[in-house]
Amino acid sequence: MTVTLVFLAVMMALFGGWLFSHSINVRPWVSQATGAQSGSQLPPAMTAPRVGLAVFLAVASSLFALTISAYLMRQEMGHDWRPLTVPGLLWWNSACLVLGSVALQFAWKAARRDNGTQLQRGLLMGGGFTIAFILGQALAWWQLQASGIYLSANPANAFFFLLTALHALHLLGGLFAWARSLFRLRRGATPRSMLPSIELCALYWHFLLVVWGILFALLLTT
Repeated sequence: MTVTLVFLAVMMALFGGWLFSHSINVRPWVSQATGAQSGSQLPPAMTAPRVGLAVFLAVASSLFALTISAYLMRQEMGHDWRPLTVPGLLWWNSACLVLGSVALQFAWKAARRDNGTQLQRGLLMGGGFTIAFILGQALAWWQLQASGIYLSANPANAFFFLLTALHALHLLGGLFAWARSLFRLRRGATPRSMLPSIELCALYWHFLLVVWGILFALLLTT
């Protein structure tokens, strides 16, 4: 339970810092005028997509935190827990995810500058590195299976596959949004008009990078 609370506190602090950074420069009188015209009292930074992403990430944080807590609790429960040797391939996969997150940050910056060429390059690199990460995870699972380390052999194996698969599924969902953004760009959408969607993609990738860092550290140390 302590791990769950700490994880949620960290992620909520990140969400709060992000929303605060987007709201700190908003002038109250401008926000009130805008709200009066639109019938909404929310500041301009609190757009529906941003709020929706924050809510989704809060739910995802809870899911990962509960799974991590279950992992640690099960580890302490019985003698049948045999630690799993983490495949070395996961280090290369982690590097791919870092590069993918950096590439999407580059794409976000390009969208703010209304640079279509750099935006497309950033999106392609971000998606490519992410696909490489997922394929690398699948290869790591195959290597474990080939060496006789099966999911049902002991609880440590099962949790390894569960944690890594849960993270990969979240990345696959992000690739759906990434593909939509790339399709819009190929259809002629301007980088400036795509800024909100690129921003959400980049933030989602940063979130999953942080989550993977926590999961990888957990697997290495336990």
